Amino acid sequence: MRRWLFFLLALPSVALCGQWSSVTPGPGAGALHFYSSQPGNGQATSALVVVHGIPHDALRTFNAGVAASPDAVVIAPLFQANDPDRCQHGDEPRAVPGELVWTCSGWMQGEPAINAPQVNAFVAMDALIAEVHRQWPSVRTITVAGFSAGAQMVQHYIAFAAPQPGLRFVVADPGTWLYFKAERPYAVPHCPGVNQWKYGTQGLPAWLPGDADAAWRRYASAEVHYLAGSLDTGDAKGTAYRLLDQSCAAMAQGPYRLERARAFTQAVGQPLIEVPGCAHDVRCVFESAQGRAVLAP
Repeated sequence: MRRWLFFLLALPSVALCGQWSSVTPGPGAGALHFYSSQPGNGQATSALVVVHGIPHDALRTFNAGVAASPDAVVIAPLFQANDPDRCQHGDEPRAVPGELVWTCSGWMQGEPAINAPQVNAFVAMDALIAEVHRQWPSVRTITVAGFSAGAQMVQHYIAFAAPQPGLRFVVADPGTWLYFKAERPYAVPHCPGVNQWKYGTQGLPAWLPGDADAAWRRYASAEVHYLAGSLDTGDAKGTAYRLLDQSCAAMAQGPYRLERARAFTQAVGQPLIEVPGCAHDVRCVFESAQGRAVLAP
């Protein structure tokens, strides 16, 4: 593992200094880099792993995590993109030789890295969580939280994560959801892909472990909390509507993110925490009282 100091953007009235580190998921596999808020071997008892969205804005997501859970070790991985000019935030470092790289959107559904097909994004997350336990042995609870496309990644990951102690999850404002049954809340005729992976469990890729039943058992047994901005609906400014998946399989889940979150949580019989005054903004959702309550329990 490599590590060097990396000075981060400042939050209002708080100057942050984090670390830029890496973990290698397997021999010769390449590295996944991440930001972290505390040196290894500290005395923190909890950790928060926050996963960025489509802009690959890991630094901004990291800052939101630190503000939401200042007493935890905060970790923010960067899933490097193969086309950073098109889909990676300008504040983020570009991939270097020996670093794992994904397509702009492949990482969010767990796809294998382009330059290391034996390592899919879920395996990389497994390695990152194991690295948290190795570097911070005092940590007993790890919360894995994602926002937007990062929430889509986390919600899918829950069903295929390697068993590790103390794991809990927070899913906030994903564009689409992984359903475990064929029923959908909205009727969309002539949509044969409505239950295909990544929207459902038909046609699971060969690189995923187990089958649909095993995936549901893992998901149903996990501790998962759901967040959604109360204003993350419609196509107004602040909803990132132009980035919203509008395929027929997605529209069968609902017209907008808030409606999709309500429908999925109702389907699995779990509560949805709606954050008042927030549209599609990781800082607003994570740093709210509702966000802090589940990110830093």
